[in-house]
Amino acid sequence: MTDYAIGDIQGCYDRLRDVLDKVDFSPSRDRLWVAGDLINRGPASLETLRFIEGLGESGVVALGNHDLHLLAVALGGHQTRKKDTLDGILDAPDQARLVDWLRQQRLCIHDSARNLFMAHAGLPHIWTPEQAVAHAREVESVIAGSAAEEYFTHMYGNKPERWDDSLTGMDRWRIITNYFTRMRFITADGTLELATKESANSAPEGFAPWFEFPRRDNVKVIFGHWAALEGKTGKDQFIGLDTGCVWGGALTIMNLDSGEKIHCDC
Repeated sequence: MTDYAIGDIQGCYDRLRDVLDKVDFSPSRDRLWVAGDLINRGPASLETLRFIEGLGESGVVALGNHDLHLLAVALGGHQTRKKDTLDGILDAPDQARLVDWLRQQRLCIHDSARNLFMAHAGLPHIWTPEQAVAHAREVESVIAGSAAEEYFTHMYGNKPERWDDSLTGMDRWRIITNYFTRMRFITADGTLELATKESANSAPEGFAPWFEFPRRDNVKVIFGHWAALEGKTGKDQFIGLDTGCVWGGALTIMNLDSGEKIHCDC
C-alpha cells in the first residue's frame, strides 16, 4: 500500500485521473490524502466529488474553503458566486448524499506515527498538532451536527483575527475555521491577515507566511490553498501541494513514503 497526497483539485477531474494514472493509483491498494478544495472553479466539480466520495476508506480528506463554501450554499442560505462551478452538484440527484458525506470529513489529519499533519491552509505555530486536532474536532462536530445551519449561516468573516482560549460559540468556530482553511499571513501572536493572497514576499507589514515561524516540534505539514507559492516554501518541513491546476499550472501528487512529487500540466 502506498499513501499519496494531492493538492487543490478544484473540479479538474480529467487532470486528477491523469495524475493518478501516472502513479498507477489503485483504491484497493493505495490511499489518497486530499489537502482540501476538491471542488469549485474547475469544469467538473460533480465528477470530482463523486470520485473522491467513492474512494471510501481509501480517501483521506481535509476540508478546504471551497468545500465549506458548497456547504454554506447548500445549508446556510448563501448564494453561489459568479466564478463558482457548483450548480452541477447542487442540481444532482445524489446532492443530499454528497453534501452529507462532505459534512463528515475532517478539517485536519494527524498521523502521529509518521509525524505527518495535513490541513488545507496549514498549521499555525501557536498550536501543537494535538491542540490543532482538538480544535478541529470541535468544529467538525458542529458541521456534522444539528448546529450546522447556524454555523454555515454565520461562517464567513475575518473576526476575530486571533485565537483566544476564552472564545466561545461562532467566534470560536470561525477563527478555528479560518486558521485551517484561509490562513496565509500571520503574526507572532497568531493574528491572521486574510486579504492578501499573493506570493510569500507580499506579506503586509508585521506579518509573515505562517510557515516562517519556528515550531517546537518537527512535524511535517502538508497543505494546499496557496497557489501563488507554486508549492515552494523553502523548508522541507512544510510541503505545499497547490500548484495552481485550475489556473493553468499543474496538479501535484506526492508519494508520502518516498517524498517523490509527480506533476500533471493543466
